[in-house]
Amino acid sequence: MQAFPNSSPALVGHTTFHDVISDRNGAVYRIFVYRPPGDAPEQGWPVLYMTDGNAVIGTAVDVMRAQASYPSGTNVGYGVVVTIGYPLDAAYDPLRRSWDLSPPPGQTYPPFYENSPVVKTGGADGFLEFIEEQIKPVVEATHPIDRSRQALFGHSFGGLFVLYSLFTRPSAFTTWIAASPSIYWEGRAIDQFYPSFAAAPKTRENARLFLSCGEYETDKLAPFQLGAADEAERLEQKKVTLNDVSAMELMERLNSLPGRPIRAQFEIHPGENHMSLLPVAVNRAIQNAFTVRTL
Repeated sequence: MQAFPNSSPALVGHTTFHDVISDRNGAVYRIFVYRPPGDAPEQGWPVLYMTDGNAVIGTAVDVMRAQASYPSGTNVGYGVVVTIGYPLDAAYDPLRRSWDLSPPPGQTYPPFYENSPVVKTGGADGFLEFIEEQIKPVVEATHPIDRSRQALFGHSFGGLFVLYSLFTRPSAFTTWIAASPSIYWEGRAIDQFYPSFAAAPKTRENARLFLSCGEYETDKLAPFQLGAADEAERLEQKKVTLNDVSAMELMERLNSLPGRPIRAQFEIHPGENHMSLLPVAVNRAIQNAFTVRTL
């Protein structure tokens, strides 16, 4: 069998990556930046910041390239995409994301693998500060950005981080996108940050929160899980995670706040489980962050 005559790395169009050292903790983060082709609008590009950068950058850029060139048919326009990840080839760094994306105070857990460090949670405040004080200023210095159209996306722990960011720095973004947020995590530790937000929700004008989960994150098992050895265990775990129930409850609480400081909505994606939801949620993130006409 003959090999292809030439080989080259497959690059994501109009995308660069940059390894950035955190001023706060000295850790290295890999920042992926997609800039649309052509000139920016007069007011600057809208921008979408995304957690789990390694796992989402390719999908996000492909979704953008497929839809933004035909805005009258897709209602999606071009914008800048910034994803925050880690200096590795894998989709995730489980140890670091456990710390970065979970709200304080956090806890300590056994190592994921033998001879690896213990797992610590509770670092969301530092990670949010890193985005706000290091990443945003560089993006805005090197790209014309419309600061009134900034969005934040996260999935799973990332979705939990989006909620933490909303409750603690409600003016940091206009559009908030939390896919399968782990609201149940650590005894619903996220709930402690809601009362102060609700008492004085200093959100931006036209603030919106998009919540979602997959059909098989409800009380239903995926077809391939029915009759499996761990079926009963999975059904019991669903009584704890309650991704659909918790998201709907949050949506209702937010939409009942006086003055509607933020408009929340919730969507269940048919046929998706917790992990298969990711590319669907990334598609929705692009659509919600770069909407041409808001209905």
